[in-house]
Amino acid sequence: MSGFKYELLQQDKSSQARRGRMTTGRGKIETPVFMPVGTLGTVKGMLPEALKEIGAQIILANTYHLYLRPGHKLVQQLGGLHKFMHWDRPILTDSGGFQVFSLGDLRRITEAGVAFQSHLDGSKHLLTPELSIEIQQALGADIIMVFDECIPHPAERDYVVTSTHRSARWARRCREVLPAGSESALFGIVQGGMEPDLRRQSAEQLQDIGFEGYALGGLSVGEETALMYDLMEYSLPLLPADRPRYVMGVGTPENLVEGVARGCDMFDCVMPTRNARNGVLFTSFGKISIKQARYRDDALPIDPECDCYVCRHYSRAYLRHLYTSGEILASVLNTHHNLYYYQQLMFGLRGALEKGTFAEFRSAFYQKRTQ
Repeated sequence: MSGFKYELLQQDKSSQARRGRMTTGRGKIETPVFMPVGTLGTVKGMLPEALKEIGAQIILANTYHLYLRPGHKLVQQLGGLHKFMHWDRPILTDSGGFQVFSLGDLRRITEAGVAFQSHLDGSKHLLTPELSIEIQQALGADIIMVFDECIPHPAERDYVVTSTHRSARWARRCREVLPAGSESALFGIVQGGMEPDLRRQSAEQLQDIGFEGYALGGLSVGEETALMYDLMEYSLPLLPADRPRYVMGVGTPENLVEGVARGCDMFDCVMPTRNARNGVLFTSFGKISIKQARYRDDALPIDPECDCYVCRHYSRAYLRHLYTSGEILASVLNTHHNLYYYQQLMFGLRGALEKGTFAEFRSAFYQKRTQ
């Protein structure tokens, strides 16, 4: 792909963790990286300038939602998603697969694609691999995901087999629409449910097609955390070492540390922003719920070890007051802090990998949570 490449800079000796760098037409991305989720072309509660201030290198936007509202053709007409939302750094768009499959009775899967009814107005649509790529290209994403099915958990093996092979055929159709050398990088998505042999088959099928990067889909869908880690540990080494590896929709700070330990380069999750709007804040010593009465007269910042804008200027008592009063500023400040925490966690992981101290960083991360 023109302008896109991945460089492996360091490999940890004590684990599969690795330090890398992606280059896109809109700048470099240091990995491992966490991508804030901007579903509708906005990271809720955050100005683009604030995202840059906290160190966000790349954000994620959603194909399904932007297709339905305001429409990909309108976004393209107005100069593409970067201009539309005033963001000049890289954007990754997911394919819309997860959203249409979460519609339940409102959708029907065929070899052609997924027929569904809009959750907004009930209008009928057919989202195909070809249309998914068309939408993502119209949005102008730097990294585009193939259209696939996110397999539910639990699921019967026969269904997982059928779905996994269909997703591979869809991936090939996406590759044919967006050949190597296009302006956007195309990532394949490994499926296979919770079945290791099917994960291996999916990884092999995708590599036969050839993509600029590879993702693990179908995780964090209700399985036990230990099983998710086992599947990461098994599946990530199946992917090419010279391409970025992305675990989709994950997750907690612990998930990020363990994902990095198993060789993941890229993460996204709504958790820091959604939790912020619900008054749950991430800290170096674990989570706190700012709505609790114990913080009514607490003059301390959210996290005494944090130097974000919020922790430098506001007390827990004030943030609780905003939240219990239903003030919009509560969501803004809570979101700023949570995303800053996530970005600092990734910054620390990258620094530890550069210094060869990942094992020590990982140990200290957990030790703080048990004090």
